[in-house]
Amino acid sequence: MPLLKTTLLPLISSIPTKPKLLPHQLYPPPICQNSSLTSPHPPVPVLQPHQPICQNSSPPTPPPPTSAYIHLPFCRRRCHYCDFPIVALGSSSLAPPTTTATTDDPRITSYVHLLLREISATPPASDPPLQTVFFGGGTPSLVPPRLVSSILDALRVKFGLSALPEVSIEMDPGTFGAEKLRELIGVGVNRVSLGVQAFQEDLLRSCGRAHGIREVEEAIEIVRSSGLENWSMDLISSLPHQTLGMWEESLRRAVDARPTHLSVYDLQVEQGTKFGQWYTPGESPLPSETESACFYRTASEVLSSAGYDHYEISSYCRDGFMCKHNLAYWQNRSFYAFGLGSASYVNGIRFSRPRSMREYTRYVEKLEGGALDSLENRAGGARDRAMDVVMLSLRTAGGLDVRRLGREFGEGIALGVCEAFRPYVDSGHVVVMDDERRPLSPSGDDWRLSREGENRREVAFIRLSDPDGFLLSNELISIAFGVISP
Repeated sequence: MPLLKTTLLPLISSIPTKPKLLPHQLYPPPICQNSSLTSPHPPVPVLQPHQPICQNSSPPTPPPPTSAYIHLPFCRRRCHYCDFPIVALGSSSLAPPTTTATTDDPRITSYVHLLLREISATPPASDPPLQTVFFGGGTPSLVPPRLVSSILDALRVKFGLSALPEVSIEMDPGTFGAEKLRELIGVGVNRVSLGVQAFQEDLLRSCGRAHGIREVEEAIEIVRSSGLENWSMDLISSLPHQTLGMWEESLRRAVDARPTHLSVYDLQVEQGTKFGQWYTPGESPLPSETESACFYRTASEVLSSAGYDHYEISSYCRDGFMCKHNLAYWQNRSFYAFGLGSASYVNGIRFSRPRSMREYTRYVEKLEGGALDSLENRAGGARDRAMDVVMLSLRTAGGLDVRRLGREFGEGIALGVCEAFRPYVDSGHVVVMDDERRPLSPSGDDWRLSREGENRREVAFIRLSDPDGFLLSNELISIAFGVISP
């Protein structure tokens, strides 16, 4: 799956999302930032001394985690755009999905046992049971259901599971049949994320994907016939040789499949990958920035018209089917993470695990020996945490709660962000909202913040418009960062 990153945030730890975003690769960037889009470039306001930035040196520690990410790194082979820590199983994993060819693969079994040891050695942060579990990879559908069950059992014993947790698993076409999906549902999986990526055979082949259109159609039918209502589909835009017509076809066929959730990502070309060796972003056969922006606009138009809510910069859902696990990331809530290359966020500390299997094994051994998590620990100061809140909130349709921002980091920062965004409100890239998230049209020199419990129609939330504001999110978030850390 494509790796989606940003270079704006100084806090380089991470969040898993779809597709194949691990918790060691921080937040995906805005989709298709288009340099050809015109927008005002106001100077970042200089706050006066009576408007301190991040006046609280110790902002509140996030509540204890109620989510856990599990990294299962196994793939049939490495895709041309992938730079994740994976284990390519090779020909042993290419048998028909109805067989049990990978059931006793010692690489899978040994890794899961190591993962269970990490879970067992990790002290619980507090009492709340887990509300969400996300199995990402890699291709988790290559892991036998009995081993997935053993991981869920370990989480239940160590941290507890709520009565009805959201348990998601990433699955690739061609890696599972109806029986395997039934078994996964039987052990507790209740949400599937299907890695389709494209509906054109040539595009799939050019990406190095191990599946073709026949496997895509079979996988969709298996999921739809399983009775599982909560399922998502991943698509990638800006692939080599991809045209707008191809993209429109993929969106149409995705809508026809009727998933309750869709994740739409713009390809990011990473150094060290085959794509990184072959292609230069913005140059043929990759789309230009203008073409990529067109892909993003098209997705927003097509999926919104089909009844999907664009609730996050790369995510669409039917009513009631937001990914609860990913919402924990966008809302900057704490989460556990286990496995190769994953990163957790517990007690205000982001912690990355090693990307190599040898180093990860040593980490688990040290953890069992009572060693404190010390690898790439970062508690983060007030400024860094304020940047986290701003970046993650502005990825969502709900937007940034400026009152909370002011309460936790100082009213000066909230007023400064509002002032910096004022020209973008006028240009339509930023929307300001009142307590009930009704759009406002502030005028004059005074942008007063709404106070808790007051009914005045004053600024309480800020969000980026869809799609224009989302397309300029890198620039807009950078401006907010300039206010927080001038």
